[in-house]
Amino acid sequence: MAEKPATSVSHVDDTDHPDVQTKGGGVGDPALAIATSLQKPSLWSKSMLKLYGCIAVAMLNSCINGYDGSLMGSINSYAQYRDYFGFDPNSGTPSTGIVYAIYTIGNIVGSFVAGPATDFKGRRVGMALGSLFIIIGTIVQATCHNIGGFMGGRFILGFGVAISATAGPAYVSEMAHPAYRGAMTGLYNVLWFGGGIPGTFIPWRTSSIEGTMSWRIPIWLQMVFSGLVLVFVPFVAESPRWLISQDKHDAALQVLADYHGDGDRNAPIVQLEYREMIEDISQTGSDKRWWDYRELFNTREVRYRSMLVIIMALFGQWTGNGPVSYYYPQMLRGAGITDNNTQLMLQGVQNVVSFLGAVSGALITDRIGRRTQLLVSTSIVVVLFAIVTALNATNVVDGPDGTPIAKSAVAARAQIAMIYLFGFIYSAGWTPNQAMYPVECLRYESRAKGMGMNNFFVNIASFYNTFVTGIAFTQAGWKYYFLFIFWDTMEVIVIYFLFVETSKRTLEELTAIFQQKNPVKASLKKQDLTEIEELK
Repeated sequence: MAEKPATSVSHVDDTDHPDVQTKGGGVGDPALAIATSLQKPSLWSKSMLKLYGCIAVAMLNSCINGYDGSLMGSINSYAQYRDYFGFDPNSGTPSTGIVYAIYTIGNIVGSFVAGPATDFKGRRVGMALGSLFIIIGTIVQATCHNIGGFMGGRFILGFGVAISATAGPAYVSEMAHPAYRGAMTGLYNVLWFGGGIPGTFIPWRTSSIEGTMSWRIPIWLQMVFSGLVLVFVPFVAESPRWLISQDKHDAALQVLADYHGDGDRNAPIVQLEYREMIEDISQTGSDKRWWDYRELFNTREVRYRSMLVIIMALFGQWTGNGPVSYYYPQMLRGAGITDNNTQLMLQGVQNVVSFLGAVSGALITDRIGRRTQLLVSTSIVVVLFAIVTALNATNVVDGPDGTPIAKSAVAARAQIAMIYLFGFIYSAGWTPNQAMYPVECLRYESRAKGMGMNNFFVNIASFYNTFVTGIAFTQAGWKYYFLFIFWDTMEVIVIYFLFVETSKRTLEELTAIFQQKNPVKASLKKQDLTEIEELK
């Protein structure tokens, strides 16, 4: 992005932090700091409460994804489900892998439609359209009588989730008050567990039902979050950025006043945001060049940024969360716990523990920095995988019928504790950063296209997790953990040498960092503190 003249309004964007002075760091955007100091936002003002309502509707899109992610891991262990479709009741098979993978394929296909669907008629229509596809996919799944129909429903579901997962976070970041945009963006990804937790406890309660209703009921309930979005999205305000892109400037200004300025169009923060949005949209016009992806690769600076976006997408899926999240019942059997009802209950508790870790990580990410957070989390994960591997090697043996059993109940409980601890540590390090770090690495011109690229690679990595991992556990058992010990060790090395620290800097400051010969070294230099009084 071309450097702005000194007289222009400073840029305020999705990941700017409003801190005027930060411990150990520098100053945020001066214009934003001044605007928020002149009109300090109250968390409980009328306009903020209205804003929370709008953002809550958008955050339901994250719950949609979380519910399905946990649901399939649960019902895949049902004897009723496996018997109905003819799956092997004791192992992950290629057929069950395909059921998982077809959802990812639908998501990949949907990602090519998600951007235009979100831009064409607005973020609200994008959320509604995604929810509509999800409801259709749910109906097809819940009423099917063969595996072909079930997989068709999952493809439609994945297609709809791609749209809702694009429109939802875009709406949150564009509607959030700039003083709290970072926290709200991080919270969006944390709300995956808002669907993930009921996605495990509901199947636990229905697992004792005889017949197909044991798994059809949880699938029917997939419509709850998407149905709520469809009902309430007409009553939320449209994104002011989208309104400005449609030359509806007065409507955009009114939205900013109503939700950020306590109804005052002349509030400093409202005027700052309004002028900046007009300037940004008129300068870039990225929605007019949907076909042009050269800006992701045409200079050394942007190639470095794109590299981090791709690495983050792959590492976020391959750190070990895939087998933990999707094949947790097989892991529990590896720990010697074979009772299906107990497995489902423990899987629900695992999601609660992971949620607590994600919230903790979101609260500390600005304080300790992205690099430190990822390095510490991934390093601990390496140790945990080594411990789990050793426990499985020494404690788990095959019983007379081939079912894994534990020689020691104490060691089995230790294995479960390590899996729980993994969920907490991984979520504390990776969950808040999976959406935030790529956004911070991308320049404004390429942010939308770059996040689309990020989503593509996330789904490619997820495809491997859902299709290959089940086969790998069937063939290799606990020895499959060795791969993650090696891979996560490599991740620590890559993060240390390549990951730029993006916290406590504005996006403009990050441009200068990425332009340096050694961006990592430049990002670790301590910034000078500047008092707000000097800026007024």
